[in-house]
Amino acid sequence: MSLAGWAGLFAALAVATNLLCQAIAFVRLRRKDAGSALLDELPPVTIVRPVRGIEAFSRETLTSGLTLDYPDYQTSFCVADADDPIVPLIEELIGRYGSDRVHLITGDVAVSANPKLNNCVKGWEAATSEWVILADSNVLMPRDYIQRLMASWRPDTGLVCSTPVGSRPQGFWAELECAFLNTFQARWQYAGEACGFGFAQGKSMLWNKPFLDANGGIAVLGEEIAEDAAATKLVRRAGKHVHLVGQPFEQPLGERSLYDVVQRQFRWARLRRVTFLPFFAPEILSGPLLPALAAAFAGPAFGLSAWLGPVLVLLPWYVAEIGLAYGVGWYLSWRMPFALLLRDLIFPCVWGYAFIAGEVSWRGNSMKIRTDGEDELNASAPTLSPANLRSDGRP
Repeated sequence: MSLAGWAGLFAALAVATNLLCQAIAFVRLRRKDAGSALLDELPPVTIVRPVRGIEAFSRETLTSGLTLDYPDYQTSFCVADADDPIVPLIEELIGRYGSDRVHLITGDVAVSANPKLNNCVKGWEAATSEWVILADSNVLMPRDYIQRLMASWRPDTGLVCSTPVGSRPQGFWAELECAFLNTFQARWQYAGEACGFGFAQGKSMLWNKPFLDANGGIAVLGEEIAEDAAATKLVRRAGKHVHLVGQPFEQPLGERSLYDVVQRQFRWARLRRVTFLPFFAPEILSGPLLPALAAAFAGPAFGLSAWLGPVLVLLPWYVAEIGLAYGVGWYLSWRMPFALLLRDLIFPCVWGYAFIAGEVSWRGNSMKIRTDGEDELNASAPTLSPANLRSDGRP
């Protein structure tokens, strides 16, 4: 077979694989969970939410976790710094909903280089229920939040979690983040889980507390720089599986800048490269850019113009993505096709960056994410690696 023939075959297989994964994700997201014994028992639950600073939707997201239709649950807000500007809002919520249901826990425990994990330790240790949910502050919880997490718990489950789905974007750059979060990352997460390769996501994590405590406790999640990577490896070592909630929970975005979106993707890509290199390396094949270039090269050999080949790749690719978003109720607008195209032009740069540089921006701080033994590329930058951050997460 000629080189053009191989290029055409690669493009065709890439499109077919993408359409198959879109279909798998659609079926998985539309499937109703059969239910769980936990839904019959409705055991007590503790929600541990690490918070830091005031975000655009802080009042709404934090309040959403206090109005759930669940008979027995408590919420612990964990704040590393007692002078954090979010504290007055939490105290207001305690006054409204009662100190028996809502707790404020201040001060962290430096068990890792991960400030969010450090911020959760006291809340985890204070929890008296067998079931604990670790949930980020920007998760918008529906009223059946706990039941939806429990519905995905099966006998072979070690962890149930939810990938974030972007909603309420304000401006094109926030729509670009939706393009990354929803039909790209969430779609591959659900397709992977349906094929037996579930990965944890730190946004919402339902744990059986005795299970995690028997396997090293919450501190063991500091074995990796990202707690969700450590959780995935712990669950697999225990011979269990990570399962995803039937429909993922919203993360309202508000305004975003292009810099914010790209830096967040740089950081996540570097974390995936450091923690799951065998899975991260082929990620470059998950976007349509390489198949489109291959189709442009192969087109003339099949009697097609150079521009028609990429169209035959991109059109079904994006129609399937938009169809998935529409079918499962994710955010859509007339600008989404442009956001999808820009995302797929940016992603190869993000993927390549994860291999050649370790420096990322996190909450305005420039820092390194590296594995043990990896040489520093810029010794002046703080390193996000074993225990060299201050307990409040600042370098």
